[in-house]
Amino acid sequence: MNTQHILETYIENIIQIMTPYGTGSGFILGNLIITNSHVVGGLQEVVISAKKIKRTIAPVIYDDPYFDLAFIELESLIHPNTILQLSSNIVSDGDTTIAIGHPYGLNYTATEGIVSRASRLQDDLEYIQIDAAINPGNSGGPLLNANGEVIGVNTFIIQNANNLGFALPYFYVQEALDEFLALKKKNIIKCTSCKNLVEEEKIKNDYCYECGVKIETARLRRKGYKPTGPTKLLEDILSSLDVDVDLSRRSQSSWRIDHGSARIDINYYENGIIIGDSKLCGIPSKNIEEVYDYLLKENAKLSYLQFSINENSIYLSYLIVDSSLTLIEGKTAINRLMEYSNKYDDILIEKYHAIKQKRDEED
Repeated sequence: MNTQHILETYIENIIQIMTPYGTGSGFILGNLIITNSHVVGGLQEVVISAKKIKRTIAPVIYDDPYFDLAFIELESLIHPNTILQLSSNIVSDGDTTIAIGHPYGLNYTATEGIVSRASRLQDDLEYIQIDAAINPGNSGGPLLNANGEVIGVNTFIIQNANNLGFALPYFYVQEALDEFLALKKKNIIKCTSCKNLVEEEKIKNDYCYECGVKIETARLRRKGYKPTGPTKLLEDILSSLDVDVDLSRRSQSSWRIDHGSARIDINYYENGIIIGDSKLCGIPSKNIEEVYDYLLKENAKLSYLQFSINENSIYLSYLIVDSSLTLIEGKTAINRLMEYSNKYDDILIEKYHAIKQKRDEED
């Protein structure tokens, strides 16, 4: 199969994983989503989405920082039309490879290459070295052979080097799966010291009950993610507006809300500026003066919000400095941004023939 055919065949198996710390990839194998431990960031839950999965919260039920693997529980009712299978064939130098994932948020990207070295030792583990381009966001995605079989999990790259990527081989994945499934239990952590699988609920003070070594993953899972300062205030505001913060959060300082036909992006910048933006529509090719007149008149009526034009697109925005943000005013402003965005995009498109925005697939 060629790369395009493989992508089309197995695309329903490819998962995007989102946490407050970043995004990554994963893939469906049976009733589990396979990804990297560093992708889930030591969290008990992550946000996932795919072709057949709307953005939803899913539990991380196995975390293995030694192999850098994690398993996420998948609803058993979700079945791709064509399922992925782990390969059982020996990987050789020069074999064709296809890496699939979501690099830099560019959904369902496939890159083709070859196996540069079938076994490259790094920290006592073997990795498949490949020249297929993988980037941040590819981590946790599948590395496939020319038959569409999973030969590895894309795990890391060497920074500032061209096309030096490494995938954890399929046999480590199979080993981890066999050990985990044999326990018939959830919420399992692999101790990086003694390599035993330990039950999270039996861990006391984050120490492995088999060897006594402190398990950092246990500490991270117990601690979870807790926003602070202006970030917490922003999330409190969103929660007060019945926004599901966990699903809307795209990073520790970025949120996306779909409200009616509008999409609102809220970003908190390091300089203390908070900007809520809704890209409404594109400027029409005719009657541009009427559109400008309408926007100017409406701007005069608005409080908290303002229209702007950037690169031929019309925006409705809210801007404030973090030191001036309060729960009451923030709630009023963001609520207006949501409601007015949903209203104005329809008016501009229907009455003034503005151009409806095209959107890439959500996450």
